[in-house]
This record gives sequence, C-alpha cells and structure tokens, in this order.
Amino acid sequence: MSGGDSIETVLRWRGAASFGWLVVLLAWESIRPARHWAAGWRDRGRHAVVNVALALGNVLMVALLFAWIWRWVAMESAARGLGLLHQAALPSWAHALAAILLLDAWTYAWHRICHRVPFLWRFHRVHHSDARMDVTTGNRFHAVEIALSAVLRIPLIPLLGIRFGDLVLYETLLQFVVQWQHANLVLPRRWERVLRWFVVTPGMHQVHHSRAPSETDSNYASILPVWDRLCRTLQLREHPERVDLGLDGEDVPGRQTIRGLMRRPFRP
Repeated sequence: MSGGDSIETVLRWRGAASFGWLVVLLAWESIRPARHWAAGWRDRGRHAVVNVALALGNVLMVALLFAWIWRWVAMESAARGLGLLHQAALPSWAHALAAILLLDAWTYAWHRICHRVPFLWRFHRVHHSDARMDVTTGNRFHAVEIALSAVLRIPLIPLLGIRFGDLVLYETLLQFVVQWQHANLVLPRRWERVLRWFVVTPGMHQVHHSRAPSETDSNYASILPVWDRLCRTLQLREHPERVDLGLDGEDVPGRQTIRGLMRRPFRP
C-alpha cells in the first residue's frame, strides 16, 4: 500500500475488514463466552451502542483530520530520506517489519504512560471503566486520548522513517488484535499458553482490566507480548475469566452513558 493510494480507499478497506472481524468475534463470544452476564440481550445491545458510538466519533476524527496529515508527513519524510528506517536503506519487506516492531514498542510505551501520568489516566480510565468487557470495549476510548495519540504519531513518522503503508498495516493489525484481546472469550489452556508468547491474548488482557491496581498496572502490550516480558510488566492468571473487571466507583449507571463517559475526565 503506497503513500499515494487514496485515503478514502484505504480507510474504506480497513473499516470493512475491522467490521467483519467485529461481527465474527461478537458471534464467537455469544456462543462460547468467558463470562455469562446477568443482563439480557437488550442491555447488552445498549452497552454495545455506547462503545461503538464512541468508536465512530474517534474514527471520523482520525479519518477527516489526522490520516491526511500522517500521509503528507510520511511522503515528505520518504522523499527527503528522513528517519531511522530510511537511513538504514532496508528492503521493503524488512522496512515494513521493522516499522511494525517500532510502532508496537511505542504503543506499549504510550499505554504505560497513560497509566502513570494522572492527566492522561483521567481519559484512559474511560476505557478501563467498562465492567462488562467484550469485543466492543476494544473501541471504547475518550476522544481526547485518541487525539493526543494521533498528534504524537506526527513527529514519530519522520523520526522513525515510517511509510504511510507501514502505518496503515500496523493500525489494521492493531485494530484486529485489540478487538480480539477485549473479546469475552476464554481459550483452551494449551492454546492460551502457546499463543501468549506471540500475541496478546484475551486471557492476558483480562488481567490488565482487573480492579486490582497491581494487575491493572501490568500487561500493557498491544500486539506483541515481548514488551511486557522485556520490561517485566507481565502478569498471568490460571483462570483469567475470574478477574473482577472494571474500576471501583465507576459502576454508577450515569457514568456509563455516552455523555457520562465524555464528561467523566473533566470531573473530580
């Protein structure tokens, strides 16, 4: 996928793939859920509408503003040979692989910073406040957090030498894995033990969404678990489906609406 490809085409393709994967995971977690919520289908639908509505707003913001900036910066950086990877003069496939590794390392660092810096945590806690985590939770982020992350992508592109196609590929992989790791699923133990060496699994990420601060502050990786292993932030549970999800004090119904979630970071 070159830097000259139509942004509309790229986003349409990525959106269709992401929606298809969302449907697959919704069906999977409905047939074999890790947790059986007491609420009925109507309540589950309202829960999904809130999370998806937040996601659609963020997608529109990124598509209408930041995607154009990212592509322009990436094309200018490539033309001028700016950045670590352009200086290395790697083959195209190696360039893309290195870009994915560097972007994933940055995403790990950014996620960890969002937990450590109080101002950023005010916005990131919107994501963690979902006590009924399912595949739609993977799309539940405050617009300010998404905007800050998108802004920081701008200097990162010329610094690392990221091509626009590399960024689109990484963001697509990220979306797929983020939806997968938030899904209300429990994998067979053998699968879980093997897969978590290569990709963040639902079992790993359920621990990250625990109410216990010692577990919330662990398992920050987004795609590759290697960052948690290297930085010693990995925590595992034999039965992750028993983790108590959510944040204390955030289960009030008024705080779980679209309006409540958007306003929450600006209140004590």
